[in-house]
Amino acid sequence: MAQAPAAVDAGQGLGGPVVPGVCLISREAVLANSKVGIAAAARVRQLAQEAQAEVDAERKPLEAQAAALQAQAATLTADQRRAQEKALSERFAPIQAKAELRSREIDRTRAKAIDTIAAQTQPVIAAVYKQHNCGLLFDRAVALGGNFGNDLTVEVVRALDARVTTIDFKREDLSGQPAPKR
Repeated sequence: MAQAPAAVDAGQGLGGPVVPGVCLISREAVLANSKVGIAAAARVRQLAQEAQAEVDAERKPLEAQAAALQAQAATLTADQRRAQEKALSERFAPIQAKAELRSREIDRTRAKAIDTIAAQTQPVIAAVYKQHNCGLLFDRAVALGGNFGNDLTVEVVRALDARVTTIDFKREDLSGQPAPKR
């Protein structure tokens, strides 16, 4: 029985000659490994935790009421149970809407932070690109194989770290905007 060929490790590439003027970069790796990217990811996590805590603080008393209603369901008539469930559901709705709003705000915050970092990174990429005499720059994620000797990622991370280590941002406030239609 023939064996399947061994998978090529993406980090090793397929080898071959370095193609002069053709360079690679992983923007995702720059974001994930740069000091500013790490700091921004930590800040977004913190904002997400704060938003979740805000929603949880409102949801927990209602969850306790729902549990109490469930416990006493056998002592209520069907109409009483439905009325209380409806009232509880109506009180849950704004909390669910707030949770969805906070989720959209965190998504928007993350996107804006990434855009800010990308704006800081672009001149660094351009400088490293020129230093290496590149004529063409590909995202490393689209390269199926080859010699990755002209990968600029590590150098760009180093240069970006020397330029900026953190950015300041707050959670985006979308409360004045309508919810997206489904």
